[in-house]
Amino acid sequence: MNIPFFDYPKLYQENSEEYLAILQKTLSKGSFIMQSELEEFEENLAKYLGCKHAIGVADGTVAITFSLKAAGLMPGDEVIVCSHTFIATAAAVVHAGGIPVVCDCMPDSTIDLTSAEKLLTNKTRFLLPTQLNGRVCDMAAVTDFCNTYSLTLVEDSCQSLGAMFDGEYAGLFGVAGSFSFFPAKTLGAFGDAGAVVTNNDSVASHIRLLRNHGRSEDSKVKFFGYNGRLDNIQAAILNTKLSSYTDYILKRRSLAAQYNQILSTCSAIRLPPQPNINDTKHFDIFQNYEVAVPRREELRQHLSSKGIGTLVQWGGWMLHQFDDLNFRSHAPYAEKLSREMLLLPMSHLLELDQVTYIATSILEFYS
Repeated sequence: MNIPFFDYPKLYQENSEEYLAILQKTLSKGSFIMQSELEEFEENLAKYLGCKHAIGVADGTVAITFSLKAAGLMPGDEVIVCSHTFIATAAAVVHAGGIPVVCDCMPDSTIDLTSAEKLLTNKTRFLLPTQLNGRVCDMAAVTDFCNTYSLTLVEDSCQSLGAMFDGEYAGLFGVAGSFSFFPAKTLGAFGDAGAVVTNNDSVASHIRLLRNHGRSEDSKVKFFGYNGRLDNIQAAILNTKLSSYTDYILKRRSLAAQYNQILSTCSAIRLPPQPNINDTKHFDIFQNYEVAVPRREELRQHLSSKGIGTLVQWGGWMLHQFDDLNFRSHAPYAEKLSREMLLLPMSHLLELDQVTYIATSILEFYS
């Protein structure tokens, strides 16, 4: 088989006629910026999550930046982030005027609050956990932590649209949550796109101003904002994909279960938590299927020889390893994980027989 890590052309091919019809309809009437297609997507996204406000923005980084600014971050405020995340998480803190402080992750790749506690100072104002790989942190513990230390909770939920903890969707635990619709995400646009979700009316109003140069509905500028809008065409594409999103998630969970069933026989591999219907706390959507493996580069070469693409997340670098950025950090587990983490193909475009081929090829290597 030939199985790329992610089959980007297939994203279009699976519903090409429908996408062409959307483009024709939207383009022919000149609906390019801030039109009804965006409003409809925002309404449907808010309905899907059961929240008051969903605001389309340019991308996930912008979503986090706007969330922090609207939540009241002030210049010099320290924001605790987890080392196992994309650089955009820390960059958003800096762009919003804050100082990112980097803590460790746990074996399920979510934030380690024990590590975070050691980094608290009298300047710590925010906790920004990343809901990584489609798994939500233990948000009961996170909420208690924030309450104990009087921290404002903002979520980087860019990889976890539809994931839940204790029946609550990612993005809705704190003041605001952010989503990315990069093409390879569980809900992917055909370019950059993002959204902020919140149940706070004033935060939502502030973000709507931030994304459009600080201009109110009467075109009066309230403050200096940004050009951070979600393009109308991307919103139209996302809106039609959202109608099938539940099926996408169920497909990913079935693929993850297949991976787990086969790979659990190999003790050398640390697997992500499995999609267990008896787990009443976590509902994972498997944005990524990340394993920790010995002899990673040798395994990648073996899989490549079998026509299987893999990816090392973040290029193999955790946040605390970017020496030029001078983070204050403590992340020994993330340091170890950076040498072992590997992403296997995971997408609703995959089939069970392809996952079986990938998993058995891995077992073949370790045997």
